[in-house]
Amino acid sequence: MTTQPTRIEELGPQERIRSFAEVIQGYAEKEALIEAQRCLQCKNPTCIAGCPVGIDIKKFIFQITKKDYAGAYVTIRQKNNFPSICGRVCPAEYQCRKACVLTKKGLPYASEQAILIHFLERFVGDYGITHALKVPVASQNRLHGQKVAVVGSGPAGLCCAGELARRGVKVVMFEGLHKTGGVLRYGIPPFRLPRDILDVEIDYLKNLGVEIKPNFIVGNMKSLHELQQEGYAAIFLGLGAGTPSFLKVKGENLCNVYSANEFLTRVNLMSAYKFPESHTPVNIGTHIVVIGGGNTAMDAARCALRLQKMNGIPCDTTVVYRRTEIEMPARRLEIAHAKEEGVRFKFLVQPDGFTGDEKGFVKSMQCLQCELGEPDSSGRRRPVVIEGSNFELASDVAIIAIGLQANQLLTRVTPQITVDAYGDIIVDPLTMETSMKGVFAGGDIVGGEGTVIEAMGMAKKASEAIIQFLISR
Repeated sequence: MTTQPTRIEELGPQERIRSFAEVIQGYAEKEALIEAQRCLQCKNPTCIAGCPVGIDIKKFIFQITKKDYAGAYVTIRQKNNFPSICGRVCPAEYQCRKACVLTKKGLPYASEQAILIHFLERFVGDYGITHALKVPVASQNRLHGQKVAVVGSGPAGLCCAGELARRGVKVVMFEGLHKTGGVLRYGIPPFRLPRDILDVEIDYLKNLGVEIKPNFIVGNMKSLHELQQEGYAAIFLGLGAGTPSFLKVKGENLCNVYSANEFLTRVNLMSAYKFPESHTPVNIGTHIVVIGGGNTAMDAARCALRLQKMNGIPCDTTVVYRRTEIEMPARRLEIAHAKEEGVRFKFLVQPDGFTGDEKGFVKSMQCLQCELGEPDSSGRRRPVVIEGSNFELASDVAIIAIGLQANQLLTRVTPQITVDAYGDIIVDPLTMETSMKGVFAGGDIVGGEGTVIEAMGMAKKASEAIIQFLISR
């Protein structure tokens, strides 16, 4: 067995920044077999515990080694409805790969020797799509005729809808935007998650009988009480965290200062990168600054750099982060890709305000140099401003990517649902049921921002509870 991971093909940096084409090309069969054979097939596979939805990783990797790709597909789909999506966007280095026995203990993320589980999952998922594989649907006559509403079509909503539909429940999904997918569509760029892959996975739900109603804002067009009156036996809320956080500094309201939420939505959902084919352009400057250290910041920076290149503007995109690279929560892969593509990084820098020109457009960002102090509540060392360290950074476009808060449009008009101080919905941790009977919730609206697979884990738990709720009616 080789100790080094099997290399996966990628587009070269200079080629990939010219378009929004997918960067990682995926394993061919030969490469997948080599990587699968690296798995030790541990007696007690700790990687499974590292997966929020509990995929039998050991089993599906073994099935790959036997070239039983259809069997591996069924094994994964027993726990995860969207392997081609998760294989592309899951932060495996913080989850299943980190739990791999080949990772040295004590590391904050997976070591290089850990099995590339997510790439193997992607290989199997794509094989299933290419060969139009089907997964058996459970027939439960006592659930037929029961109707459930799923509010939101992000990872949590899609997962819950899929789990219920596979059990014979009639599911109607309500989505506020004109396209389905939630953060998978508006937040994640096509170079990480191609739209055809997302569409195929969503079509799978439609084939299961899930009805999707776009352009429908529950809480505005209809209340939860009205949905219940219309015969929905249970409701699942996968509202996400769609309200951007801001720095609360001077000049933040200047033109060309974007939240990452708006910037990525205009690029990914409204195809700003296809202008003039698409009629929704986004302003692109010569000096773009992205504030933040998470995956959203990496996505925004890499999109911005591509837009500069595609518009003939010299690439000058800089990520500003108030801690060091070690503390960055972004995936190591995304950080590496951003660096390869030419994104610059300024660490231990804290924004202190923006300066505008006479027309009200941002022209520079005021900054403070920091050093690391003692750990804060997150466990990371807290950035401490160095006195007299002020400096200015040229910036004619600034993108703020410091996190999202709960979307409270629905909860504000539904006092029966209890929320915490942050606006997140409080649920029973065992059933994911809210304080409103028959209404369940999961994903980022519960406990704040998380990963795609974590949202799906909550949705699976909620779907099981909804099944029991329907049976007990």
